[in-house]
Amino acid sequence: MSVVVAHQTSAIGRQTLREAAREAHLRAAPMAVIHVAEGVDLDVIEAHNAAVSDEIATILSEVNLTDLDWTLRVTTGEDVAEAVLDIVGELDAELLVVGARRRTPVGKLFLGSVTQSVILHAEIPVLVVKAPAAD
Repeated sequence: MSVVVAHQTSAIGRQTLREAAREAHLRAAPMAVIHVAEGVDLDVIEAHNAAVSDEIATILSEVNLTDLDWTLRVTTGEDVAEAVLDIVGELDAELLVVGARRRTPVGKLFLGSVTQSVILHAEIPVLVVKAPAAD
């Protein structure tokens, strides 16, 4: 069983990684990081993987969990929630960790919510990490 984290490159993404790493450590489980690269061509995905891997290593260093067993799955897709849930379905996961940023009611109405969709459709428990007030 593993802890899976839906990663995005942002302040809330970094906080979500920290919390997922702590959960994986507490559960003595490996961590799988899912990053959906929107608007990235498949021919540049390798460079994108390296950048995301570096960010993960930095975060793990910050929380003193450099020995945590983790993997990275980078994919592309129009529907981020669907891409995340597809990969979660392939993994032996016990927990999915996602970040949530603050949004206005109008923003929620017109733009939808990846986090909301993931929460509603995930078949495993979901831990939601709330964005800091300044984000």
